Amino acid sequence: MNVVCHIEQMNYDSIYFIGIGGIGMSNLARYFLSKGKRVGGYDRTESALTRLLQEEGAFIHYADDVHSIPALFFDNEKTLVVYTPAVPASHAELLFFRKHGYRVIKRAQLLGEITAASDAVCVAGTHGKTTVSSMIAHLLRQSKVDCNAFLGGILKNYRTNLLLSDKSNITVVEADEYDRSFHWLKPWIAVITSADPDHLDIYGTEAAYRESFEKFTSLVRPDGYLVIRKGIPITPHSSETVKIWNYGESEGDFHAENIRIGNGEVLFDLVTPSEVIKDISPGIPVKINIENSVAAAAAALLCGAAPEEIREGIHTFQGASRRFDFHIKTDRIVFIDDYAHHPGELSAAIQSIRAIYPDKKVTAIFQPHLYSRTRDFASAFAESLSLLDDVILLDIYPAREEPIEGVSSHIIFDKITSAEKVLCTKQELPGLLRQKEVEVLVTFGAGDIDRLLPAIEELLRNKYLSEDKSL
Repeated sequence: MNVVCHIEQMNYDSIYFIGIGGIGMSNLARYFLSKGKRVGGYDRTESALTRLLQEEGAFIHYADDVHSIPALFFDNEKTLVVYTPAVPASHAELLFFRKHGYRVIKRAQLLGEITAASDAVCVAGTHGKTTVSSMIAHLLRQSKVDCNAFLGGILKNYRTNLLLSDKSNITVVEADEYDRSFHWLKPWIAVITSADPDHLDIYGTEAAYRESFEKFTSLVRPDGYLVIRKGIPITPHSSETVKIWNYGESEGDFHAENIRIGNGEVLFDLVTPSEVIKDISPGIPVKINIENSVAAAAAALLCGAAPEEIREGIHTFQGASRRFDFHIKTDRIVFIDDYAHHPGELSAAIQSIRAIYPDKKVTAIFQPHLYSRTRDFASAFAESLSLLDDVILLDIYPAREEPIEGVSSHIIFDKITSAEKVLCTKQELPGLLRQKEVEVLVTFGAGDIDRLLPAIEELLRNKYLSEDKSL
C-alpha cells in the first residue's frame, strides 16, 4: 500500500484496539499487522474474526480486566489506543489508558488519517453502504485501477474486509454515520446511498441526522466528486468546485434502463453521462442490486475503470457476508441471510425477494436491534414486516443499551398484519422451524442472529433436502 498515514509516521510500536472484533476495527487491526506493528486488544466475545486475527499474530482477550492487557502494551509513549464508540465510557481498560497518559482515539479518527493520505472513496448512507462500498472495491480490484479498502463486511470474493494494494493510492471505505464518525473522513469521492433517519438516540431529531449528512458533503475535497442518490432530502454543502452527480434505479445522471427480471436473473443497461453499458447482469440477482450496481459503477468509472471492467465486475461480485447472503438456493427451499435492521432496509430487501420469488411463501425471522431503535420505529418496522407472508419475531438485541421501560418486541408484533406471525425466543426457534412449512426463509437483524445461521441451515437441509426425512 502506497498510503502512509500520519499514525504510521509516528513512533508507535504497538496498537491496542478496544472492541477489536468489530467488523470495522478488525480491518484496521489487520492493516497494522501488515505493517509489522504489535497489535492487541479486547473484545466481549470470541468470534471467527478474533480467532483469525489471533492466527495472524494479534494478542486478544475477552475480559474487561486491566490485568489481562499484555505487558507489550504498557509503554504509553509507544502504544496507540483505538476504541469503538460502541464501548461504554465506563469500560475499565479505556479508563486505565486515559488515566495513564496514552493517546486514545476513536476508530474513525484513525480511518480519517488514512483517508487524508490517499484518494478516498467514502460511501455513506443509512443502508446500502456496505454493499456499495464492497462492490466499488471489487470493481476497482479487478480493473486496471486497483484499490485499498477498509470494508464493513467480509467481501466474499476475497474472504476479507481489508484489501491492500502496492500500486494504487485509492482507498475505499465505509463511512459510518453513527456518533458522527464519518465527519473525520476526507473524501475524494463521496457516495451517499440514503439518509433515512436512524440513531435518534444519538442525534435526537430527524433534522439533526440529515444535517450530519450535509456536513459530510462539505468534507469532499475541492477537486472531488459527490455521487448522491436522487431524491435524498439533503442539501449538499460541498465546495463549488466539487462535481455533483446523482443516481437512481430509473432516473439520474447514472441510472438503469431496459430492466429485465425473471428466471433467477437480473439484466439491465447502465446509462451514464457519456455512454450506455449494455446487458449488465449482477452476480447477486436481486432487485435492490440494480440501484446498488448503478452507484458502485458511477464511483468506479470516476476512478478510471473501463466500461467492460464495470460489466465484468458487477457480474462476478459475490457480495459481502450477511448482505443477501444465500445459504441454500434450491427449487425446494431457499435460505437467505441479510443484515437489514432498519425499516427502510427491510422493505427494500423484502420487495427484492418477492420480485425473485413471486409465487413462493416468504417467511422471515427478525431480531430487532436496540431498544431505542425499536421504540422510535416500531410502527415502521411493523409496516415493513407486514409485507411478508409469515413473520417470526425474536426478542430485542440490546447491544450497548440498557432496557427501556415499556419497550419490547411486542410493540412491533402487535402491529404486524401478516397472515402468520409468532413471537418467540432464540431457544424456541429450532422447535418452531421444525413444525413450520417454509419455502423461502430469510433471517434479518444486526445483533447476534448470525450465530444461529449454522443450526438453521442444518435444520433446513435435514428437513427438506436429506433423502432420509427422519433426520
